[in-house]
Amino acid sequence: MTLQVLVATMDQSDHSLLDKMNINSDVIVGNQCSVDSVERFDYKGHSAVYLNFAERGVGLNRNNALMRAEADVCIFADDDVVYYDGYSETVINAFHENPEADVILFNIDEEDSKRYRIQKKHRVGRFNYLRYGTVRIAVRLKSIKENGIYFNQTFGGGTEHCHGEDNLFLNACLNKGLKIIALPISVLQLKNERMSSWNRGYDKKYLEDQGHLYHALSPRFWRLLCLQDSFRRRHSYRDVATVLEAYRIMVSSVRSGG
Repeated sequence: MTLQVLVATMDQSDHSLLDKMNINSDVIVGNQCSVDSVERFDYKGHSAVYLNFAERGVGLNRNNALMRAEADVCIFADDDVVYYDGYSETVINAFHENPEADVILFNIDEEDSKRYRIQKKHRVGRFNYLRYGTVRIAVRLKSIKENGIYFNQTFGGGTEHCHGEDNLFLNACLNKGLKIIALPISVLQLKNERMSSWNRGYDKKYLEDQGHLYHALSPRFWRLLCLQDSFRRRHSYRDVATVLEAYRIMVSSVRSGG
């Protein structure tokens, strides 16, 4: 079984990112920059590809790498993660030990993290998939490609709606009947050394985009999702809006097409 890391990054002028991330496997780097070129080279005995394209949008960037991936297993990455030694074997072994899994989600190590941490192996479904970001995701490439699953290109950094491409990707996997499991295993550390290209905190734009995200996730139940989000995150939103105001912002943005 083979593995490729699929990295989404911007404005890389050399290949030093591979050392910084401790890459020790095949890798495809989607580098959104000011030129168009494709670089292929050997890196520590592994195949490395840089896709340098003058364009923007994290979904588009991830799809560029995903379309060209060839390994049995792929793991998605951002440029602010550092992989642990032996990560490739850890991920491959996880798929060997869980042959029924099409997608496996891992933990992220991070200082002062408030992210959900996987405590034990469990199945991921409709009621718990929204808690996982892209860099936790590893996939069987055959399962993804046979079902035509790619990232939504209107959500995420550099797009009209600043977040949610990870949620939409996992939602698409569930819609196609793929089996997703979460394992209490860490393969990387998140460094948080750069400012996010989209995350300005909770503001009116975030709430508007949240409404569009829920509408994309469930055209039937999106209003209910907006309502539960407004209540569940009321303490996070309190400097921007009350529960009812947050709900109204989400809903009105979708209705107005904004």
